[in-house]
Amino acid sequence: MSENRATPHVDTGARPHVDPPANSRAELVRGLGVWDGVLLTVGSVIGTGIFLVSSDIAKVLPHGGMLLLVWLAGGLLSLTGALTYAELGAMFPRAGGIYVFLKEAYGPLTGFLYGWGCFLVMMSGGMAAIAIGFGEYSGAFFPFASTTNVLASQSFGAWTWTLSGVQVVAVAAILFLTAVNHFGLKQGAAVQNLMTVLKIGAIVAVAVLGFWVPAKSALGITAPLATAMSGGGLLAAFGLAMIAALWTYDGWYGLTFSAGEMKNPGRSLPLGLIGGTAIITALYLLINFVYLRAMPVERMAGESRIGEAAATALLGPLAGQWLAAAVVVSTFGCLAATILYSSRIYHPMAEDGLFFRSLARIDPVTHVPARSLWAQSLWAVVLTLSGSYSQLYTYAVLVTVLFHVMAGAAVFVLRRTRPEAPRPYRVWGYPYVPIAFLAAMAVLLVNTVVERPVESLLGLGLVALGLPAYVWLRRSSPRRD
Repeated sequence: MSENRATPHVDTGARPHVDPPANSRAELVRGLGVWDGVLLTVGSVIGTGIFLVSSDIAKVLPHGGMLLLVWLAGGLLSLTGALTYAELGAMFPRAGGIYVFLKEAYGPLTGFLYGWGCFLVMMSGGMAAIAIGFGEYSGAFFPFASTTNVLASQSFGAWTWTLSGVQVVAVAAILFLTAVNHFGLKQGAAVQNLMTVLKIGAIVAVAVLGFWVPAKSALGITAPLATAMSGGGLLAAFGLAMIAALWTYDGWYGLTFSAGEMKNPGRSLPLGLIGGTAIITALYLLINFVYLRAMPVERMAGESRIGEAAATALLGPLAGQWLAAAVVVSTFGCLAATILYSSRIYHPMAEDGLFFRSLARIDPVTHVPARSLWAQSLWAVVLTLSGSYSQLYTYAVLVTVLFHVMAGAAVFVLRRTRPEAPRPYRVWGYPYVPIAFLAAMAVLLVNTVVERPVESLLGLGLVALGLPAYVWLRRSSPRRD
């Protein structure tokens, strides 16, 4: 029997190549705390709406008390959604938000169709719309950013494409904020948080000054209702006003998409969603009190830019200009928040084999879904330059509400199908709170179909285009385990 002898080892300085373990690939960083979550929620919601929509509400519901009640009811209904999604987000603490909820509750096809709709229109079109709003308000300070400043024009048959200064500013804003987010979660969150703190400060400052100076108008909160607003007329008017308010609250769910980057999602995600929605509701009520102190509700109906008009009426022309600047900051912050959270939808889809595989990659240096981030923003740029974002976004309204109904119902589905699954947070007031949210979304869904039947069908058609894409992706991109 021969003797085994160990060969002497000589260290040459070289190291053998060793393949990294499968689990060493770059991943998202859990760097968002509770206050980051609160500020992201606030930043996702407050843009231009609160400075404009009260005028639309006053047109259909010309009563001070009813106007305030609409904003309070909209906040409470948004809070029911935040409470409902908090359970789902804490249950699935990873990137993707509503995509994950739908996939886990109903299967991959439903999740894919939601993500497809987000990429094609819902999120990218929303980004384009916010960016254009930023450009339009910037035009009050920089003449270049004006819709009348046409830089180029080209006819294609019956359709004429134009490039305006507003579009250039909008594209620049999208690309700048995408580049900031590319450098890391910390940088993206810092810019978003700064913009949100500034917009909160601006609203609070307007509220404080608005209550400090003598009122220019009686609030009219307890004034008797007009005969036309009694009975069914009041209910119909309140319903129309609620729709406008609920769209102004839209975005309260944005934090769920970043659940994979929360430090302690079981605690910080619910607190971020609920705390952020509560702050938004308080700010909306405060600013509407100021509007009512500035002018009677009947005059509010004729002021399309009610925020500036109210600030001017109470505090003078300089205050109106200052508020216009605050709207620019607010819109920029809303765009920053939307770019940050919505880019977290597509890389988990790609990891599940439900989107282009290249978008699954997390940057090994910055630990952000860089390819997903840029793909979304570049498509938003295309929509911004095409000028078609507004029409496409209108088509997506029904689809957006439909997916909210399904995501809210996922709480009931998952409690039945996965009763043993860990739930660090359980929705308070179950089942009544989720039912209230579902009822509100169902009413909004029916109203959208009634008011915009053609656009609703076209929106469903856009989503249906995802069916052949789903089949192709499932065949060509098997899921990575």
